[in-house]
Amino acid sequence: MKSKIQRYQASKEYFFIEGCYINELSNHKQDTEASIARARVESGVTTKWHKLMATTERYVILEGQGDVEVGDESPQSVYPGDVVIIPPNTPQRIKNTGISELVFLAICTPRFDQKNYMEILE
Repeated sequence: MKSKIQRYQASKEYFFIEGCYINELSNHKQDTEASIARARVESGVTTKWHKLMATTERYVILEGQGDVEVGDESPQSVYPGDVVIIPPNTPQRIKNTGISELVFLAICTPRFDQKNYMEILE
């Protein structure tokens, strides 16, 4: 892999089936070790229960506030600067409890691959 600067492109944001908006900041086959996405959850929205097979995910909260549920743990409030670590195969979801958007980085190792995403039916 070569060094480079990837410029942020707001137009690359898309709605993901999980219930939030995603902008893949870095997710390339040439960099299998990690991926970084910017996630945006609108006020009052809770993402769907899901898990990532064989992938550890970290949420780095940038803006807003929410309640995150990971595995069997009780919902925990999160704020800017908080980091949520989600082991592979662990059910997860996040709710925006604020009046503004909840924005966070989703950092996955190895890199996010949609085939590893599994929705959990309630």
